[in-house]
Amino acid sequence: MAKSESTSYVEGTTEVAGLSIRYLQGGTGSPAVVLHHSTGSLGWLPFYDLLAENYTVIVPDFPGYGQSERPSWAREPRDLALILDAFLRKIDLHEITLIGLGLGGFIAAEIASFEKDRLERLVLVGAAGVQPTSGEIVDQMLIDYHEYVQAGFYDSDKYVEIFGDELEKVTKELWDYSREMTARISWSPYMFSRRLLPLLSEVTTPTLLIWGEHDLIVPLNCGEQYEKAFPNSNLKVLKNVGHLVELEDPGLLFSTIG
Repeated sequence: MAKSESTSYVEGTTEVAGLSIRYLQGGTGSPAVVLHHSTGSLGWLPFYDLLAENYTVIVPDFPGYGQSERPSWAREPRDLALILDAFLRKIDLHEITLIGLGLGGFIAAEIASFEKDRLERLVLVGAAGVQPTSGEIVDQMLIDYHEYVQAGFYDSDKYVEIFGDELEKVTKELWDYSREMTARISWSPYMFSRRLLPLLSEVTTPTLLIWGEHDLIVPLNCGEQYEKAFPNSNLKVLKNVGHLVELEDPGLLFSTIG
């Protein structure tokens, strides 16, 4: 997979709830924490380089994903939200721009439902967490993983440009490992919580919702439900991109976030 050639980031670990949590960090400025997709963290991406022009960017591996230890007791996304909120406190971050991608958006929304002090801004990109009113969130357990990721792109050539015609072994292993943890925490109900929307009515954090016009993974009506639930939110639909906006057009996503 083609990654950013930047060397302006470092890798760190910290212990939270008896678990080792690994993260990447780069840039300067107020903190922007990026919560990755259910596919796991793909390393330091060009999107993070762009963010690092304005922010100190921190990208943790979720507990049970990548190089972070797996909590044997975790059974739903809110469990990971509690651990990651403790992570934000452990590394003592304040006035955070919290950016959640896909499953990461689900977890970011869960964090926002109980974290009132440390969040300056919330950005959810193609976020799961809400039961669609029509259509469905694509069940990644039922198809080959490369097909699931391909479905996240509007431009299939862009997928090939990033991942090549044949996936690298390390990417396959990452996706397989991530799928196992994703099944543990989001199997039933699949990728949504019935408690989440009512809780969001109490969240006053300014919230930007971003959806790809051609998102085939999480229906746009989920974003519309989020917009109604958050008292201080707006929804932007981006043209010519699918679910994986940060990979397909990182510049567009960066300019939308600002």
